[in-house]
Amino acid sequence: MGKPLLEFTESGIYCSAAGVFLDPWKPVDKAIISHGHADHSRWGHKKYITHHRNVPIVKHRLGDIVISGREWGESFTVNGVEFSLHPAGHIIGSSQIRVAYKGEVWVFTGDYKTEDDGLATPYEPVRCHTFISECTFGLPAFKWVPQKDVFSEINSWWATNRALGKTSVLFGYSLGKAQRLLKHLDPGIGKIYTHGAIENMTEVLRHLEHFPATTRITEETKKEALLGHMVLAPPSAHGSPWMRKMAPYETASASGWMAFRGARRRRAMDKGFVLSDHCDWDGLLKSVEATGASKIICTHGYTDIFSRFLREKGYDARTESTQYEGETGEVDPETQKVR
Repeated sequence: MGKPLLEFTESGIYCSAAGVFLDPWKPVDKAIISHGHADHSRWGHKKYITHHRNVPIVKHRLGDIVISGREWGESFTVNGVEFSLHPAGHIIGSSQIRVAYKGEVWVFTGDYKTEDDGLATPYEPVRCHTFISECTFGLPAFKWVPQKDVFSEINSWWATNRALGKTSVLFGYSLGKAQRLLKHLDPGIGKIYTHGAIENMTEVLRHLEHFPATTRITEETKKEALLGHMVLAPPSAHGSPWMRKMAPYETASASGWMAFRGARRRRAMDKGFVLSDHCDWDGLLKSVEATGASKIICTHGYTDIFSRFLREKGYDARTESTQYEGETGEVDPETQKVR
């Protein structure tokens, strides 16, 4: 039996026939990158290939690198192996990576979600023989409500706080979640202020997408100016001295983990909104089915539970360990630190 088309190595997912890695976690010569979060796009590779909407994100985070962008569905060949990028729906510029060689097709999802958030290019299932899927929320308990209902709740919370003369501080990752929140906040309620990490990333993305106006919070920002308005901040800001300027305030977190009873209390939040950039249980199952794949490799998240369920359904499913975090590690893409 020959080598599999893609192997899990100490450096990352490797296609030996092409000499190419997918989202490697150690420095390599050639890397195809699914999206811009810090656990999937790391510094140190000699050459990066990614979707063109992800290029400015990765360059902002990693600096002076050799990187090229591709379009959705554009095929490119390396040593006879055909690669192409397809929408993952996770964040702006996020891709699934299709790998085809001698009639065999594998798809690596990176991170993905099936709900159209109005910001990322919507997820598209890609037919394949082997499907490498994240399982961040691979438990039946995770079932998302439509985002329009979540944002209705968020905007109502903000309006209530404004009526009470309180600042609303909403936490979300500075890449992806923050822009999704910004896209759907109602600027008719008040002004939207941003933490520097979120403002820096949003500035990078403004030429790709229309966002409401925002104001960066600086040392000169007066506490009185924030009262009744919305502040978007990364999770790392919670509990920091930076928060003193917000008082009086109400805090909230927008995360899939808010579906867990007690998660809001453990994070010392006043409010929790269940909003994830990953698939829920049903989304994962429907995605697996849509690929037509018989072999499923489960990576980060609830891999054991999800793969066991798939085996009971007749799939050839197994798990592989990676250094990807999903939402589990609270990766702040500005600092690249796991919180």
